[in-house]
Order: sequence, then C-alpha cells, then structure tokens
Amino acid sequence: MSGIAQTVSLMAGIALGLVFYGGLWITIQRLTITRHPIALTLGSLLLRLAVVLVGLLLVTRGRWQNAVAYLAGFVIGRIAVSRYLRVCT
Repeated sequence: MSGIAQTVSLMAGIALGLVFYGGLWITIQRLTITRHPIALTLGSLLLRLAVVLVGLLLVTRGRWQNAVAYLAGFVIGRIAVSRYLRVCT
C-alpha cells in the first residue's frame, strides 16, 4: 500500500509543481500590465502557497516517505515548467 501512496504523492507533487511554477510565470507575465503589481504578486504568492501546502498536508498523511515523494514530484514539476518555457520563448 505504501508504494501506491508514494506514487500518488509523486504525481500530486508533479501536478502541484506545475500549478505553482506555471502560476508564477503567469504572474510575472501580468506584472507589466497590472495597475497594482504588489497586490498581484502577494495575492498570487499566497494563493499558490495555500494550494501547495494543502496538497502537501492531504497527500503526505504524516508520513515522511510520502513527503519525500511529493517533494521529488514538485521538483520534477519545476523542471518541466522551466523546460517548457525555454522551448516556447
């Protein structure tokens, strides 16, 4: 059962890494056109952090092995976003 839980944690980490860093990229793109850049930056940060932390708490269930898998997935998500953006720009 722990292998399934760790796989779910890894996949959730990848998905939330994509959401976090994709949201960061969208925020940066909109900074040049917004009238309130500080509100946009802080609001985006708080929303992205809340989503990632809630996901972490739901997926890990207090087990460090699941937390490590989640973190590894989060890093994979970051790498995927950076490579995608490098190809697109």
